[in-house]
Amino acid sequence: MILTVTPNVALDITYRVDRLIPGSSHRVRGVAERAGGKGINVARVLQALGHDTTILGFVGGASAATITDDLARAGLAHELIPVEGPTRRSVAVVDSGDGEATLFNEAGPAVPGTGWDRLRALLASRLPDAEGLVVAGSLPPGAGDDACARIVRLAAAHRVTVLVDTAGDALLQAAAAGADIVKPNSSELLAATGRSDVGAAALALRRRGAGAVVASLGEAGMTAFTSEGSWRAAPPTRVAGNPTGAGDAAAAALVAGAVAGTPWPERLRDAVALSAAAVARPTAGSVDLTVYRTFVHRVLVEEHHAAGLDR
Repeated sequence: MILTVTPNVALDITYRVDRLIPGSSHRVRGVAERAGGKGINVARVLQALGHDTTILGFVGGASAATITDDLARAGLAHELIPVEGPTRRSVAVVDSGDGEATLFNEAGPAVPGTGWDRLRALLASRLPDAEGLVVAGSLPPGAGDDACARIVRLAAAHRVTVLVDTAGDALLQAAAAGADIVKPNSSELLAATGRSDVGAAALALRRRGAGAVVASLGEAGMTAFTSEGSWRAAPPTRVAGNPTGAGDAAAAALVAGAVAGTPWPERLRDAVALSAAAVARPTAGSVDLTVYRTFVHRVLVEEHHAAGLDR
């Protein structure tokens, strides 16, 4: 069992237009609506890979039933804690011409301290049966920057492997709490650490306490800095489509690999191939397993050496 925590659940809405032109009217050619947020997207990919998952998080407002009904239809186990205020909406407008997606993300409802207490109690009851935990996405308004870190420490107390995909001070505190893997994109990594070089930024997070740092590089693939070595993985070619859920697919591959004890080069190869498989699908949280199987043996993984990364 792999648990996923989505602190800021969303109702994901995807519009597909022929061409996105700022300042003009558009005819929407297709609409998709589903439960989302990074942790939920990760759970969908894990399910596609054959893993048992349970989704934890917060939900509120009129769209709460829409979200829970969608998860139930998908066969995704979930325990969402009700809060006051509407669940946020995340709108992606996809240009059919070039596949580029423009995102509009609402902030989401505030979660009171009692809500976080309930979430941690729920986690404590589920962690004894878990092999892995993913905490992914933004924090709701008013949440302390230590919200992810407190979950990391709880997982560590149960000896459960934990991956955190977040940004800003929450990322720094999750690293300091000893997250086994942190997975920001390169921009988030540089912004959080104040560094201008990805390797130096990864070193800063590992010195804070993170076991491994995996940075997404967009179309260029991703790079990992671990106690076992450092590697960079690149896709064989560009895949056209919606990149919104690519990072979540990568997180699914990384936590699945960690739970299985897969060597790091293979984890990165899987993560890059699954990212491509996510881009090939129109909505975040879905992967094209045919694309994955085609890509996985063609992903180039190279070891590299960055000074100061060995502990």
